[in-house]
Amino acid sequence: MKLAGQTIELLKKEILLEWRSKYAFNGVLLYIVSTVFVCYISFNLNPGFKESSGYSIVWNILFWIIMLFASVNAIAKSFMQESKSRLLYYYCIAHPQAIILSKIIYNALLMGLLSVLAFTVYTLFFPNNVNDLLYYLFIVLLGSTSFSTVFTMISAIASKAGNNGTLMAILSFPVIIPVILLLVKVSKSAMDGIDRSLGYGNVGILLAINAIVIALSLLLFPYLWRD
Repeated sequence: MKLAGQTIELLKKEILLEWRSKYAFNGVLLYIVSTVFVCYISFNLNPGFKESSGYSIVWNILFWIIMLFASVNAIAKSFMQESKSRLLYYYCIAHPQAIILSKIIYNALLMGLLSVLAFTVYTLFFPNNVNDLLYYLFIVLLGSTSFSTVFTMISAIASKAGNNGTLMAILSFPVIIPVILLLVKVSKSAMDGIDRSLGYGNVGILLAINAIVIALSLLLFPYLWRD
């Protein structure tokens, strides 16, 4: 079976397993709702904060912090939850590049859905100050894809080191920091209604980071897989 066919079949398997258990989806959704609710209670302790000049900045940064940790919770177990016998079975029937590509696509779809739900819940609890809503939603989806590509690759590496969660945090830190900084900057421009063309450079950098991470995953994962 060709690479594309194997990728599609493995992606169907990931979606089917998640549909049956809904483990990652329900767990991350519960985390998002509970975190937003706790933040809502905290902000209500200071009623004047919503009218302050720094409210929009905190609103934006807080949203991306919630999405960052939600991504870690959803994607960290991409490979860590796979048993050795199942991985051996995959090794016998599929190409390693199809496996890592199916994981990336599945995690991107999962995080895309969760990010839209998270934004909806977030705006229900906090006033929406976004001037360019469509552009902001585009950045949210781009950010969820960036988180998916980075954390999927790091999860694959960490799974070969004894499922070390600490190693995953250490390896992802230098990659995810520039991504989150770019996302905060571009999304703040969307909140302020600044002309979209001024942020195309940063969007291009985010797309380039995604392309580089995916290319590295396709190149490096076969070597990890052999071990």
